[in-house]
Amino acid sequence: MTILVTGSAGHLGEALMRTLRAEGRWARGIDIKPSAFTDMVGSIGDRAFVRQAMSGVRHVIHAATLHKPHMATHGNRDFLDTNVGGTLNLFEEAAASGVSSFVFTSTTSAFGAALTPAAGEPAAWVTEDVLPVARNIYGVTKLAAEGVCELFARKSRLPVVVLRTSRFFPETDDDPDIRNRYSADNAQANELLHRRVDISDVVAAHLLALERAPAIGFGRYIVSATTPFSSGDLAELRNDAPVVVERLFPGAGALYAEHGWKMFPTLDRVYVNERARRELGWQPQYDFRFLLDCLRDRREWRSPLALDVGSKGYHDEVFVEGPYPVG
Repeated sequence: MTILVTGSAGHLGEALMRTLRAEGRWARGIDIKPSAFTDMVGSIGDRAFVRQAMSGVRHVIHAATLHKPHMATHGNRDFLDTNVGGTLNLFEEAAASGVSSFVFTSTTSAFGAALTPAAGEPAAWVTEDVLPVARNIYGVTKLAAEGVCELFARKSRLPVVVLRTSRFFPETDDDPDIRNRYSADNAQANELLHRRVDISDVVAAHLLALERAPAIGFGRYIVSATTPFSSGDLAELRNDAPVVVERLFPGAGALYAEHGWKMFPTLDRVYVNERARRELGWQPQYDFRFLLDCLRDRREWRSPLALDVGSKGYHDEVFVEGPYPVG
């Protein structure tokens, strides 16, 4: 039973291919770029290529996409052709081939403007029930692709699971204010509280989704590290996040200081993964408590898989302001 993995030269695609190969499972990686984890080079925008790649495939994990950092180097049509047109090609060929399950990698960025409360409002408690408000072409096309997923689940009875993943890339932040005030490690450690997930946990969620899709039919889940916060913390998080963190994790501030780190002063959102844990049986391991334990023991807090995949960037060229041409 071959598993097709799109975007096999990217962060998640490589992580999936590494894991599947290590488990001895049949997997076929496709990407527009050659790599050690890409078996077929071509574009998901090419229907004939997709048809060829789908031969003998029983399961699909669709991780290929144009990302937010591509907005400065690609036009709106590129996003539509890849993120929507490519997804449609994959679904049409998957349905024609009798694929048993399909997992689509979406993004918490799809929530868009719903992630930023008005001034004076508490931090947003982000569950799957929050209504997305697309903020840019990336969000528009990911939401449209999710619509394609739901359409084929309903019309073709193809089991589909959509995973809205939070940040798992190791590159520095595209916000210059964050880049200038925090090291990448410090910022990403902070994000485990509310908007980040380790790539090893992301892979685990995808493989569980692939397995559970036939029983689910269609489902949409947030994939982010388990937050230590509750909805009762939201007002205080928007005003003084370090106080909340210290209350939940006494000594965290001193531990951070030992490493020359500092906490974000405020948080504007909290991603909630409860539905994914309950319905997929997902048990993410790399959360903020794990991070603190590693800091105390001076151990690596990222997964071995995250270290193996490493940093890839999103462009072939290097820009003046870090890995991104905008921000």
